[in-house]
Amino acid sequence: MQAEIRKIIQMKKEIHPGNYRDVVFKDMSNEQITITKSTVNTSETIEVDGVEFPLIKMEISSSSHPFYTGQMKFVDSAGRVDKFNQRYKKKTK
Repeated sequence: MQAEIRKIIQMKKEIHPGNYRDVVFKDMSNEQITITKSTVNTSETIEVDGVEFPLIKMEISSSSHPFYTGQMKFVDSAGRVDKFNQRYKKKTK
C-alpha cells in the first residue's frame, strides 16, 4: 500500500521561530503521511522522495478518525488496551 503524501503550502516569512521546518506526521493506523511546517522536536527521521525529514508518529489523524471517515475502526497500535486490562484486572482469590 503506497502512502498518500500531502504537502502544505509555505507560510509567510519572518513570523515563525528559527527552527520552523518541514516535518512528516505519519498516521500509524493507515500509513498516511503529511508533510507540514513545525517546530516539534523528535529524534526519529523518515526519507520521502529522497529527502530526509523529522518524523512524528500519530496513532490517529483526520484520515483515520471515525468522525471524518464515517467508519468505526478499532485502533490499538501500541497494545494499550491489553496493558490497561492487565494492570487493572480483578484479582480472584
